[in-house]
Amino acid sequence: MPRLKFLGRDLTASIVVFLVAMPLCMGIAVASGVPAEKGLITGIIGGIVVGALAGSPLQVSGPAAGLAVIVFELVRDKGLSALGPILILAGAIQVAAGIFKLGGWFRAISPAVVHGMLAGIGVLIVVGQFHVLFDAKPLSSGPANLAAMPGRLLGLSASNMAAAELAFIVALVTIGAMLAWEKWRPASLKLAPGALVGVLAGTLLTVALGLDVAKVAVPESIIAAIAPPESGFWAKWLDPSVLASALAIAFIASAETLLSAAAVDKMHDGVRTDYNKELRAQGVGNLLCGAAGALPMTGVIVRSSANVQAGAVTRASAILHGAWILGFVALLPWLLREIPMAALGAILVVTGWRLVSLTHAKHLLRDHGVLPVVIWAATLIMVVATDLLTGVLVGIGLSLLELLPHFRRLRLRVEERTEDEAHHIALDGAATFVSLPKLSDTLDRVPAGRPVRLDVSRLAAVDHTSAEMLRDWFQRRRASGAPVEMLGATRGRIATLAG
Repeated sequence: MPRLKFLGRDLTASIVVFLVAMPLCMGIAVASGVPAEKGLITGIIGGIVVGALAGSPLQVSGPAAGLAVIVFELVRDKGLSALGPILILAGAIQVAAGIFKLGGWFRAISPAVVHGMLAGIGVLIVVGQFHVLFDAKPLSSGPANLAAMPGRLLGLSASNMAAAELAFIVALVTIGAMLAWEKWRPASLKLAPGALVGVLAGTLLTVALGLDVAKVAVPESIIAAIAPPESGFWAKWLDPSVLASALAIAFIASAETLLSAAAVDKMHDGVRTDYNKELRAQGVGNLLCGAAGALPMTGVIVRSSANVQAGAVTRASAILHGAWILGFVALLPWLLREIPMAALGAILVVTGWRLVSLTHAKHLLRDHGVLPVVIWAATLIMVVATDLLTGVLVGIGLSLLELLPHFRRLRLRVEERTEDEAHHIALDGAATFVSLPKLSDTLDRVPAGRPVRLDVSRLAAVDHTSAEMLRDWFQRRRASGAPVEMLGATRGRIATLAG
């Protein structure tokens, strides 16, 4: 009965998420250098399968901009046939990580590293998809795409100037319609996504004027788009570069998923995320995507936030959105073939630009000092200048600098007891990302609604990763109406944790 009670809200939310997901699934596939239907298959699996298994019931999974760059490089260097075996291995790694309860460790990755990675990905998407606005293909690297932008804008790189101009006009109309709708849309249509409006505007302009621009290629049958790995694919796992690629995808997809899940938890008061269960579900999803020859998936904050804002209550909304994608692709493939490539590129340019969040860098500087901003900037620059994995590893390496002042006292002791119906937690030592899984598990075990007294009088230091986690926990507890009291905070970052 409770499920039937919420079915109407979940049904409405699923339609909203479907409308958000459709253009993004295709656009991310194009940005990844693969046919659009590969992204749609991932969206279907992410909705129907992962939605049913997820540890974060309101999170929506599908192809993510965060993996578009690494997939583009894989397809360019190893060919599309290598993607399936790599994803199968990456999915197996995620399942194993969930079984061995490693989900909490992904939460210990510095927010500066994660947001620096996303900002770097945003830059790469913008400079790559800029060329798609002119019906051209992105070049092989971020610096090459960046260097070619002036020539592309001035028409120096166009083999057919007239066609490039038409495509660019379609792209500008798409971006203009998207931004205008998001700024001035009527309250009664506030849930209608700007990306969909932008794609509709670009498509209608192309059809109405009969413009000769490149359009999306979608097969008559979605079944025809499924491409299982070739026989003997496991032999590819003997290639060290394939193993490294699988580890990179598993690591980055897991980090992005659990970051998204934590953000979704802040948006609602329902069931909290089971991080290990979510990790296992994502692994199963990526295993299936590899078997189908589709794109990798993660939990995606854009679709997930749309799901929560549309009033979703249970996982039924995520499952249904996958069913709507399947039905649309099966029954109306001809409609998808009318969408201009330039319109999808325009949507990705806006999406990439929004990943470059200077607001987060300002927040890090204001609340945590210079070092986290250096970590953020270094990660961003290295992702753009080299590759995604190198950028993340550089960021994690720089994060270790925060441990140096407390190297002799890295241990954190956590004491718990219940007294006078209140839950008492005392912290002794240094709260760093090394001890974050232990601390977060302790805080998450506190029964809902029970008063909490957190004694930090013996807490010597807090790094910015633990500080962000503690602040989120305080805000979540207080938003639910549960009393929280901090004892012993007198100075610095510790004193402002509950602010």
